[in-house]
Amino acid sequence: MRKLLVVGGLIVLAGLIGIYALWWAPGPKPGPHTVIIPEGSTVASVARRLEKEGAIPGTAKTYYAMARLFGSHDRIQAGEFEIPKGMGGAAILELLQHGKPVQRLITVTEGMPAVIVSEKLAANPYLTGPVPQIDEGSLLPDSYGYQRGETRSAVVQRMEKAMTKTVDQLWPDRSGDCPLSSPEQAVTLASIVEKETGKPNERPMIAGVYCNRLRIGMKLDADPTVIYPVTKGKPLGRRILKSELNAENGYNTYRRSGLPDGPIANPGKASIEAVLHPAQTKALYFVADGTGGHVFANTLAEQNTNVAKWYAIRRQRGQM
Repeated sequence: MRKLLVVGGLIVLAGLIGIYALWWAPGPKPGPHTVIIPEGSTVASVARRLEKEGAIPGTAKTYYAMARLFGSHDRIQAGEFEIPKGMGGAAILELLQHGKPVQRLITVTEGMPAVIVSEKLAANPYLTGPVPQIDEGSLLPDSYGYQRGETRSAVVQRMEKAMTKTVDQLWPDRSGDCPLSSPEQAVTLASIVEKETGKPNERPMIAGVYCNRLRIGMKLDADPTVIYPVTKGKPLGRRILKSELNAENGYNTYRRSGLPDGPIANPGKASIEAVLHPAQTKALYFVADGTGGHVFANTLAEQNTNVAKWYAIRRQRGQM
């Protein structure tokens, strides 16, 4: 009898050790690794995926059985998860159910043109599929989360939906102080404002100047609109040529009055708000002040004085 008890005890102990090895013991895969869980995954499908990747001891069937016996019945999350070295089956299930997926972000900065966004998407090794055609001004600058293996088209669609939603929310509440007849015109003017100043507090004032010019039919004379047909919005890296100032195209606001044919970048929400609520000003001119900002003028005589000061600053810096 004693011998039977000993044998029985050994069998129970062996079973417990086996259960521990299959469920709580460190996993067999060396080093941290990632696993991608598709939307709608179940414990059974996760078990098969983990077995295939060598992340668990035993088979998918034994892992599934352990999960049903000892694990939570909560939903499996979709996403990319990083599994640390030595993480056992129980901890993996807990991670997939309640942990945080790896957060991958792609950022569109304010004023980034479509060509650069396309290049960023194309160079991203975690996205799949071709980069779709991106209309200038159609994307809202922001940081967008994405899952490994997601299509580039899906990411672009989220960026476009964000811009459409933002413009649709802002347009009805516009002040009416700028002669803009459509949301598309607002985005176009906002893209110019975005490119003209790097100081957020200047945006309403820059917008006010351009709105004043549009109101009286005066040309915008905006350098970024001259650069856009040359570089598609990328930095020019040199001074604008006289031939470029005289070029006849749909964007050169030195040669035509009114807005260009379309946006010259993807403007941020603040720039869109600026053109829909421009500063109340009589200014018609502005020029750089040497600090990254601008000096504004109501008359051409004031502007000429300010330009002379700016040229003097540039000569002191050896830029002229």
